[in-house]
Amino acid sequence: MIESPLLYLLVLSLVVTFFHLLSSKSKWRLFEYLPAVVLIYAFAMLLASLNLFAQNGAIADIYKLTKQNLLPAMLFLMLLEIDFKDFVKLGRSLISAYILAVVSIASAFVFVAYFFHFNQDMAGAFGALAGSWMGGTANMVAVGSALGVSEDAFAYALVVDSVNYTLWVMLLLFLVPFAKIFNRFTKSDEHLAYLSEVGCACSMGAKRYWLLIALALFVSLASQLLAQYFVILNTTTTVVLLATLFGVAASFTPLREINGSNEVATTMLYILIALIGSRAVIENFSGVAVYVFAGFLILLLHALFMTLAAKIFKLDLFSISVASLANIGGVASAPILAATYDKRLVSVGVLMAIMGYLIGTFGGLFVGEILIRMAG
Repeated sequence: MIESPLLYLLVLSLVVTFFHLLSSKSKWRLFEYLPAVVLIYAFAMLLASLNLFAQNGAIADIYKLTKQNLLPAMLFLMLLEIDFKDFVKLGRSLISAYILAVVSIASAFVFVAYFFHFNQDMAGAFGALAGSWMGGTANMVAVGSALGVSEDAFAYALVVDSVNYTLWVMLLLFLVPFAKIFNRFTKSDEHLAYLSEVGCACSMGAKRYWLLIALALFVSLASQLLAQYFVILNTTTTVVLLATLFGVAASFTPLREINGSNEVATTMLYILIALIGSRAVIENFSGVAVYVFAGFLILLLHALFMTLAAKIFKLDLFSISVASLANIGGVASAPILAATYDKRLVSVGVLMAIMGYLIGTFGGLFVGEILIRMAG
């Protein structure tokens, strides 16, 4: 049993490194359906269930301290990549589809929660899931932390996310050959070639990891210090919102051009996921099928809403599919779907997914607060 807090962090870091290298270097098809982040969480949870980590004060303190400092740092770096000028270039169809996707996902969460009567902890967990389905896993962690979701409830949300996300990606890829039929049904304009002119949401040049780490930790410190002077809902929520605002503000400065922010932010995300997994226990993990079904109903309502909206506003299948997957799948899958339609449109998927880093936190907190009030 590991009782040293430093050894505890070392083991989790090794788990993160192993699965990251395995997913990036191997060609296993497993990682098309189970992202590295899910396997990292599952393995850390397995180690916790085998009682590898002692439940002492020292480990609890290092868990809290590491999570508290990495969370705002990660959010800041994730948001550095946003380029609002390029987002405006997307055009009416894609921006409309993106807004409709966000609204429909948020509405579906509230509608399903009303019938499932979640308790407060699961309401918060589905709020975190809403953060993921309007942004990404980073938003899920941020919203879950801000809403005070327990590690066990977070585990449920991650399973729902993984299972339903996999099915959703498969469905949207399956529908690609039927785009012309769908577009005739909605009477949409299929001329999307101009979208290939949208710039790549990436940086060029030498990667400056140490500068980014120092900058992110400074923002983390500043966010936590400022949160001592005023509170929005609770201290963690205040820190999350401040880090988000700092990231958005920095995206308008030359800091956005520093290369390597995505890699550093992803590393921080993986460590946060491993930390949360190390506090969950498999034996507390029962009844997950009900929540997976609830997640499926949310996606079904979202699909019906988007189809109806496409008919009313004459949107094409590409626009609503990429907008949907940019929310639910994030930057890992939206570009793949976009490339399936036309390789020139990869940057569109990347850009829409990155925008989710901003929307996901605010949207998840908003939905989570509604669900928790409904549960109360």
